[in-house]
Amino acid sequence: MTVYYHDILYDGSNTANATAAVAVQPTLLSRSMSVNDTYFGKIVVFDDLVTAGPALASEPVARAQGFYFYDRKEPLTNAWFGFSLIFNSTERRGTLNLMGADIIAEKTRDISVGGGTGDFFMARGIATLRTDSFEGLNYFRLQMDIKLYECYV
Repeated sequence: MTVYYHDILYDGSNTANATAAVAVQPTLLSRSMSVNDTYFGKIVVFDDLVTAGPALASEPVARAQGFYFYDRKEPLTNAWFGFSLIFNSTERRGTLNLMGADIIAEKTRDISVGGGTGDFFMARGIATLRTDSFEGLNYFRLQMDIKLYECYV
């Protein structure tokens, strides 16, 4: 299943369109420890649209609800994701839980699918992320190729 994750960060003037907001800014101590103006220590909470196609106006298939934080003190920032994809359509219902390190400098990155509910009960697998669009600090789009397998104990 391939879907597109759209993150629109609140910038102080886009209240109607924003789907993500900085919840925690780095403290003075963490800012003094970081180098080259990185985002180390910043936490962003989101309720992002997930669509079937790359356009923001494409058919919505889910919401991504969770957070990411920046965890590297070097210019090529890394993020760590923890979120649920919430499906509520006639085609799919339930959740998928995703988490893991997003090594942004890599062309593709894998994060874990560690469970689910509804149509995705006991789901396990991998979500391969690829940055599909990046428009400054306020918008990015990830292509997510999700591969699931069954896992019964």
